[in-house]
Amino acid sequence: MLPGRSVDPPGGGLVETLGIASLSKSQVSQLATSLDAAVAAFRTRPLDAGPYPYVWLDALAVRCRDAHRIVNVCVVVATGVNADGRREVLGVDLVTSEDGAGWTALLRDLVARGLHGVQLVVSDAHQGLKEATTAVLSGACWQRCRTHFARNLLTRVPKSAQDLVATLARSVFAQPDGESVWAQHGRIVAQLAERFPEAAGLLVEAGPDLLAFTSFPKEHWRQIWSNNPRSGSTARSGGAPTWSASSPTGPPCCGWSALCWLSSTTSGPSPGAT
Repeated sequence: MLPGRSVDPPGGGLVETLGIASLSKSQVSQLATSLDAAVAAFRTRPLDAGPYPYVWLDALAVRCRDAHRIVNVCVVVATGVNADGRREVLGVDLVTSEDGAGWTALLRDLVARGLHGVQLVVSDAHQGLKEATTAVLSGACWQRCRTHFARNLLTRVPKSAQDLVATLARSVFAQPDGESVWAQHGRIVAQLAERFPEAAGLLVEAGPDLLAFTSFPKEHWRQIWSNNPRSGSTARSGGAPTWSASSPTGPPCCGWSALCWLSSTTSGPSPGAT
């Protein structure tokens, strides 16, 4: 953690939704301090609801006040699905930069607290994150987030062709089964190869990681092919697992912005929703 740092409080919209007319900076500071014990208990609790077959890793850049300066730091977050089929925030930390050391420390802490049974880790292609996952969660495979990948793919084609290429790429994920997904992937690579060889090459290179979700139950695909909690449908089928609102707060030094962001990640669909 980063002692002595805090995030500026958000605008009045959030305060109003809580039924409070206004809050001063000193009141925000007092409120954050009062949460310290509860937050510390949450962040150090045993992870005894496993196994956790799916783990999502992501980071959020926030602006922090460090003495008299405003600096950018990263809130790194791990979310998992437990043995009851409920998604919960497993761990959160504040780091100076999103590098391998920060992710390694977070993952080692999760394992020390009881994280086990991880089959799939979902994240973007940040190199330090990938290396940390390989080192600490060696038994898990890695799913490259399709949302982040799409942005990378479109940088390989002219702006005039981006809508076409985006549509072609999305068609890969619209197939009814794993065999069809891979077949469509091959067809799209062939279509792009002549006009956009860099895009085609990226699709080939990323294929095994981008399509790792096909090895898992189809009813989970929409939630495990991306680490964006809002990328899947919010509709639920009968008996589908639900998200857990087990994490009402974040690290005390993150302040209101990170607290509210963290709580927002606990509302949405879980694997099993269609």
